[in-house]
Amino acid sequence: MTQNLSVFLTQLIIIIIASRIFAYLFKKIGQPSVMGEIMAGIFLGPSILGAIFPQYLTTVFPPNSLGNMRILSQIGLILFMFVVGMEFDINVVKQKARSAIFISTASIVLPFVLGVWLSYFLHSTFAPPDTPFYAFALFMGIAMSITAFPVLARIIRERKFQDDRVQTIAMTSAAFNDVSGWCILAFVIAIVKAHSFYNSFYTLGATVAYMIVMFFIVRPLLSRFSKTRSKNNIVKQSTVAIILLMMLLSALCTEMIGIHALFGAFIAGVIMPQEWDLRDIIINKIEDVALIMLLPLFFVITGLRTEINSLNTIPLWLICCAVVAVAITGKLAGSAIAAKIAGESNYNSLVIGILMNTRGLMELIILNIGFELGILKEAVFTMMVIMALVTTFMTGPTLSFLDRIYKKKNA
Repeated sequence: MTQNLSVFLTQLIIIIIASRIFAYLFKKIGQPSVMGEIMAGIFLGPSILGAIFPQYLTTVFPPNSLGNMRILSQIGLILFMFVVGMEFDINVVKQKARSAIFISTASIVLPFVLGVWLSYFLHSTFAPPDTPFYAFALFMGIAMSITAFPVLARIIRERKFQDDRVQTIAMTSAAFNDVSGWCILAFVIAIVKAHSFYNSFYTLGATVAYMIVMFFIVRPLLSRFSKTRSKNNIVKQSTVAIILLMMLLSALCTEMIGIHALFGAFIAGVIMPQEWDLRDIIINKIEDVALIMLLPLFFVITGLRTEINSLNTIPLWLICCAVVAVAITGKLAGSAIAAKIAGESNYNSLVIGILMNTRGLMELIILNIGFELGILKEAVFTMMVIMALVTTFMTGPTLSFLDRIYKKKNA
């Protein structure tokens, strides 16, 4: 027991130090800190440090020590998804709902269709032997469709766009995209776990009942509760305990239904009272633990599953490039074209398309779910992780390049 604890504490210290260093370095080059934390996970895995020092992985991250890390990383993800749900501002959504719904729908449909089309060529070679085509295709479709709302929000906050309209539409579209994406993911997981479309209807029925209870019973109760607890801007421990219990019960319900605990945590955050003055305080309390200590564990788990060295032939790298190209084409082009049809200028349309192409952490969460369900093999998992890194990393430089082009035109 003492040895297991010492190994885990050593792992935790290394992970936190590496995450903070990489987050600092990536912020220095204009990238969101979460990109640095993701890269820290890749660095600590077999792709870089494990390839340089083969004995390192078996010494620092022996396979029999990863069970506790996986559980804690899931707790970190549950807390993170709860915070993402709390940051989903319904009032902002209402401002540009019509344009946002149209752009969000296009940003899901086109990449989803392209993802399913691409899976037709990849299934026989890159899917596990027992994985049916529909499961692989649906997962590839949803993996291509997601936008990282939290990362996008941080990029918008840091860049300070002159046109508030652009950031409002982009934020609202990404928010719709996240909600829609997670609902579609719940549907896909239900089908995969039920092993047929027919059996999945039981899961979907339970999901609808769960959503009705959360929005029409739990949410009004929380509104009443918030009015009695939001005095003097002080958050009592009992209040935090009740909120966390509600979040955990919601996560437990969706896990038992069969659509993953993360969906329940996300919905628990969405139904938190919008008018509650203590939301920011609660978010900060949770973020300190979730983002600094627990979430980096998830990045390392992802890094240990990502073996870039497995893409050791030119054909594999060409396929990886095709995956990245399809992802960018579907998401960026779909969002930009939809924004243009909705009446936005060329510049605004391209900005919205570039922002919606940001995938980041949300993509990694979905990919890990697919890996754990046995839908994705190591090679295609690695390709999709590279796609998530490329599409997120390119957001800042592409926006800067676009600004320079339009400044020259207007000069």
